[in-house]
Formats: sequence, C-alpha cells, structure tokens
Amino acid sequence: VARRLSLRKHPECHSMAGGKAIEHLAQTGNQELLTFRLPMQHYRNCDFSFSGLQNLVHNAIAQKEKEEGIQEGEILSCVKDVAAAVQHAVAVHIIQRTYRAMLFCIKTSILTSKNATLVVSGGVASNQYIRKGLQNLADANDFALLCPPPKLCTDNGVMIAWNGIERLRAGLGVLHSTAGIRYEPR
Repeated sequence: VARRLSLRKHPECHSMAGGKAIEHLAQTGNQELLTFRLPMQHYRNCDFSFSGLQNLVHNAIAQKEKEEGIQEGEILSCVKDVAAAVQHAVAVHIIQRTYRAMLFCIKTSILTSKNATLVVSGGVASNQYIRKGLQNLADANDFALLCPPPKLCTDNGVMIAWNGIERLRAGLGVLHSTAGIRYEPR
C-alpha cells in the first residue's frame, strides 16, 4: 500500500519504511472517510489474509486518483485518510483473527485461561496502533501481552534469515540435504 501511495515521495515519509510511513500518516488521518470491507469474514477460522484487502485498497486509490485528476505515482490529497483507513482495517482483521485463535486455544485446552500469554513479534508488532488494539484484546481476555521493543520488531524475513545465520554459527545446519533445492533471486 505504501508503494502504491508513492509514500517515498511524501515529504514526511521519504526515509521511512512502508509500514512506518502508513503508521505515521495515519496518526493525523481520518479512518472514517474510507471504509474497507474486512477480509475473510465468511471464514470462521483463524487464518489471516490481506490479499483481498490489498485489492480493495488499490481500487480505492485508483478511484481517488481519478476523482482528483492525478496520475498514479502522485500524492493524493487524502493520503493520510487512506493510511488511517488501511491501518484500521488491518488492525481489526488481526485482532478478530487473533481473538478466534485465543478462543480456539482455550477451548481445545492448548492453553489454560490462567496465565495465558499472547506474543506478538515481527514488523507488525512495531505498529503502535495495532499493538494497542492487541493489548486491549489481551486485557479483555485476561491474557498477558508480550512484544519486543519496536526497534527489535523487524521484518519476519529478516528474522528468519537471522535465525538461519545463528543456526549455522552454532553448527546446527539449516537443511539435512541441499539436493534438489532451487532458488531464483529477485
């Protein structure tokens, strides 16, 4: 979404990563000026998916560009409102799905309701709006919430790569065999 909104060109966001730029702009945006249908509402499971939301957002951005008479790549006058609406929709989706997972874990005795803990990490855990929503969810359900400090909440791909490096340093290896492994750099 940050790429589609061309936030690298925005004067407040030119040096920020996409998620950080969305969070920054959303702080002063009006999330109620745009409403995005939440993904996967007809699925009663704990899965997350953002592809449907991404399509809705891209279509809304295209419509706003048309309304404002600007080309793709130019900054919308309502960019802060788009950021706020997107951040809110993502937060609600994460909170709803996490709540279902919490209920599932308690119902199936994977977790006891006593001393249960919700751990959130990765890039999404650095977003304070999402973190606050998950804190409210945890509080309402007598869960503790554990999140690393935001500076340690990096992209999951980086975290996975780091784990691989640490495994190699410890002599644990990463794969039993590299036979048949193919990769395509992008």
